[in-house]
Amino acid sequence: MGRGKIEIKRIENSTNRQVTFAKRRAGILKKAREIGVLCDAEVGVVIFSSAGKLYDYCSPKTTLPRISEKYQTNSGKILWDEKHKSLSAEIDRVKKENDNMQIELRHLRGEDLNSLQPRELIAIEDALQNGQTNLRDKQMDHWRMHRRNEKLLEEEHRLLAFRLHQQDAELSSGMSDLELGYHHGRDFASQMPFTFRVQPSHPNLQEDK
Repeated sequence: MGRGKIEIKRIENSTNRQVTFAKRRAGILKKAREIGVLCDAEVGVVIFSSAGKLYDYCSPKTTLPRISEKYQTNSGKILWDEKHKSLSAEIDRVKKENDNMQIELRHLRGEDLNSLQPRELIAIEDALQNGQTNLRDKQMDHWRMHRRNEKLLEEEHRLLAFRLHQQDAELSSGMSDLELGYHHGRDFASQMPFTFRVQPSHPNLQEDK
């Protein structure tokens, strides 16, 4: 007995709906891979689940942006609004500017010069000379700053040495004053007159009167 025809409408049961989505999604992606391999076709598939999760597939020989551009060209339908067009144009401008800068950098390194005209070579030479002049000026600025810092350090060193010498001199002077005061006190004590008299403490040592 064959399967009955399934009515195509939204599945109300969330569990059944999720199971059906997973099975059908796998089947669509499988068929997309098969037609791409069997028929050498460019295939791009984009699927969003009800929760907003993205599932996509693209043929190995191309990319989804290329397929979108080809679709836009062949169908005449505009996929990008003005904002995206402006952003795309800005990206193209930045890429072109970056390519030009890479070319100029190679020329400044002395590479790929055979295709340049004499006027272009003169401009590159002038740019290199200006860069060399600016580099030397910058080096001189660094050298002057280095010399200024050296002089400041030398002045600070001399000042510290002078202060240390002053402290040593003051300490030496203080020690000399202490020694001089000590000798004066000893001489003064040696010159002081004094009398010494024995006072007998025992009666039998006293003279008879």
